[in-house]
Amino acid sequence: MINQYDELLEKLASGELEELEVKNDNFFLFRDAWLRRGDRKQIIGEAAHGGHVIYRYEKES
Repeated sequence: MINQYDELLEKLASGELEELEVKNDNFFLFRDAWLRRGDRKQIIGEAAHGGHVIYRYEKES
């Protein structure tokens, strides 16, 4: 099953999105999509207030 985060993570990886904010209510949907990605180590999360996490894509150097 594909969820909205599959598409959003692809946009993050391609550079179409600079960052992706995930609210704590949606974390498990995000996590399912994140676990399916081979480049998940390049998706770096930064904790924000209220249990939200902001993810950015770090290109390999």
